[in-house]
Amino acid sequence: MTSDAALADAPFLDAASPAFSIRSDVVRRARAQNWFARTPYGLAVLRHKQVGELLNHPALIQGSHNWPALNGVPEGAFADWWCKTILVTEGDDHWRLRRLVNPAFSPQVVRALMPEFERISIELAEGFIDRGECDFMEEFADPYAARVLCLLLGLPADEAGFILHNAAEMGLALGVNYRAEIERVEAATRALSDHVAKVLEERRKRPGEDILSRMVQASEGGDRLSACELHNLALMLIFAGVDTTRNQLGLGIAMFIDHPEQWKALAADPSLDMAAATEVMRMRPTITWVTRLATKDFDYGGITIREGTVLHLYSESAGTDPDVFGEASFDITAPRARNYGFGGGIHHCLGNIVARNDMAVAYRILAARIGPPRAAGMATWLADSGNTGPISLPIAFERR
Repeated sequence: MTSDAALADAPFLDAASPAFSIRSDVVRRARAQNWFARTPYGLAVLRHKQVGELLNHPALIQGSHNWPALNGVPEGAFADWWCKTILVTEGDDHWRLRRLVNPAFSPQVVRALMPEFERISIELAEGFIDRGECDFMEEFADPYAARVLCLLLGLPADEAGFILHNAAEMGLALGVNYRAEIERVEAATRALSDHVAKVLEERRKRPGEDILSRMVQASEGGDRLSACELHNLALMLIFAGVDTTRNQLGLGIAMFIDHPEQWKALAADPSLDMAAATEVMRMRPTITWVTRLATKDFDYGGITIREGTVLHLYSESAGTDPDVFGEASFDITAPRARNYGFGGGIHHCLGNIVARNDMAVAYRILAARIGPPRAAGMATWLADSGNTGPISLPIAFERR
């Protein structure tokens, strides 16, 4: 079969539809048939081996800068900012930004914050634990993500609501309903951008020990972040830090609802907290795909990938690939191959150490205080592709 015939013969996934689910049988059948599928956006890469290889392929660059245009929104506050972020910066410019910012996200910095993560978790849990029920998103995941971010950035706790609302509104841009939600996305982007500018000016005058202050003062051999680079990085930190954390926590609780024995395992052995966070991201990552763009023609996996082709590397599909994981269901006690919930290659998530630890703390603190969560009403959800997660998640539980 020729390369063009192999492309034409590949399964098709209607990934642009709001009804499309990354976890559907149609995706599973496509993965069984081939390592890739066609979509309205380009090619979807479905298997663990190919996702890992293509994340590091020299002919591919980060392709997310195309996302606004692919959704018919080539300009505007969000699109203009998105196309200047570290997420879409390549080559020496990307490595320079990472070198300057990495110290602000070091393991030492995160370890010093762990007691505060625990304090926030306990305080939020105490607000609903006696009732034996809550809306997990409204009463834990949302405020936890926002308050942790305020802690990281040295912002007053009473700004958590403002940051949460606008980060969630901006997050609509990364779903398949982006174009329909453009007015909300634009308003939130402007609001957070203006707020970031004021906070950074304050940090320049009166730096502290928070991550933003470390970024303001970051230098290497006399090199420093420009005002534009600093603003774009700070806005990305706020946007990504809140929206992905809240979504991932909710997805984790949804997994534990379906697997109460795993919640009991965590309660019995709190040292499994990091394994719990990692296993959740293997099976239910909030970032269901990462994007790459071909900079030239190259042959791979029996086809020719043409210059300009967009590839979506499906992290969820790779994380549940039976060729690597067998039929393994959710199990926080089992050793696993690497998952790609935080991406990979030079664009591996900058804040992954913070995210892994704040999620691990939340699961550990909750498992020590409540029994296995149960569904207690109708949950509402973002579309099950792009960036996904619960909007509301009513749960019930027994207090320990």
